[in-house]
Formats: sequence, C-alpha cells, structure tokens
Amino acid sequence: MTTGTRARLDRIGTDDRYVIVPMDHGITLGAVKGLADIESTIDAVTRGGADAVLTQKGIAPRVHGNKNGSGYVVHLNASTTMGPDSNDKRRTGTVGDALRAGADAVSFHINVGSDHEPGQIEELSEITREAKRFGVPVLAMTYARGANLDGADPEHDAEYVAHAVRLGEEVGADLVKTSYTGDPDSFEQVVDATRLPVVIAGGSRGTDRQTLSMVRGAMDAGAAGVSMGRSVFQHDDPEAIARAVAAVVHEDAGAEEALDLSGLAVEV
Repeated sequence: MTTGTRARLDRIGTDDRYVIVPMDHGITLGAVKGLADIESTIDAVTRGGADAVLTQKGIAPRVHGNKNGSGYVVHLNASTTMGPDSNDKRRTGTVGDALRAGADAVSFHINVGSDHEPGQIEELSEITREAKRFGVPVLAMTYARGANLDGADPEHDAEYVAHAVRLGEEVGADLVKTSYTGDPDSFEQVVDATRLPVVIAGGSRGTDRQTLSMVRGAMDAGAAGVSMGRSVFQHDDPEAIARAVAAVVHEDAGAEEALDLSGLAVEV
C-alpha cells in the first residue's frame, strides 16, 4: 500500500474502522427523503460521527462545506429502478473525475452472480489499476445478486457472500462492502475469506435496535465497520442514528448502550 493510499484511508475512517454513509441513491431512486436537502443530511450525519459520506461526482459541490471535516468517497457506477435491470450498473466516472471532485476514495458496485458480472469484474479491475497509479483507495461493493445463484436468499448466504468479498481482494480493492448474513457465526466465514477490511451494508431499514444489533453482530464477527445508507440518511434523526452507529463501531458499545448514548432509547 502506498503512502497516499494509507493517508486517504485514514481520511475515510478512524483507526481502521469505518462509518461511511452512502448517499448516491438519488441516481437510483430520485430525490427521496433525506436526499432532496442533501446538504442538511450530510451536515447531520457527519456531526453525528460518520467518518465519510459517499455520493456520485455531480453532488460534490453540495458535499464540500457540509461534511465537517469528514472524508468523501465518489461512487463510479449506477443504475436506476426505472431501467430494465437494476443489476446492470454502468460506469458514471473515472478515478480522475473523483479526484477532481475532491474525493479521498472511490467506490464501485459489482453484482456477483448476475449476468453483468463479467463486465463489472473488468471495470472494477480497471478502476483498481487506475486508482493505484494515484494512491486512491477503492471500496468494492461486492454483492451476491443475480439469476445465476441458487437458494431462497443468496444475497445473505455466507458461502456466496464470502466468495463476493474475496473477489474484491483478488482484483485489487482496498476494502469491501457486502450484505450482513444475519448472525455473527455465519459472518465470520465472510470476514475470514479476505484480509481486506469488510464493512456491512444497511439492508432493509428496521427499528433502531435492529439496526444497531446488526452492526454489533458484524463487529463481533470481525467486521471493520459499516457503509449504511437509507438506515441513516432517511432516519427521522440522522445525526442521532449516526452517533449510535459510531458508538458501536468506534467505541465498542453494545446496541442498548448505543441507543442510550444517542438519545434514541425511547424507541418502542
């Protein structure tokens, strides 16, 4: 790892643990709750303790000035819910674009097991080559999604998910994001599949207690943190939920303790 890559990783995390809030969903879903006034949301989650926020490059002018010294990740592919296949993520930028937008790192989404996997592997490999030239960290979002996978819920199957994160390491990423498999024991298999830091996605939004219990389980299994979007930016109090998640990731708090520390314990 180059000095530049190490320095930039330190900008998007704290002591090799990560609380990243992706807010690139505007291209996928539109200006949904939490994203219409994205400036206020970025201000709130970073005041709450998020290490970094993540958007598409065009939102960069709305990020800087509102992120309270936190890091910034630019995402480099996308699809929409209105398109023919949401698994068909297409390139939206380059590492150079991201650097010009003031990014500290880049990210790229790949659906392992989809019909689009071959092209996405090629594109992720190209991004990691380009990023290494500039000392820019790459967050590979590696999901087990697609018609070529068996089972009722392949996206949360530990064997599939472990394969997905290993793919991220094999092509040269610096950290990987994936789905939580549901419990610490099964997620250990995922963490053990790679030497890269593994962060979990938020998944479907549940109660605050469920969200924090999931984060606690992932950390107990050896995860390095979270990259949680809608569970945070669509929360009625984004600052409080970010503070609670940060307490679990950075302070090793339990779910109940994090609820107390953040002022969310009144939830029923």
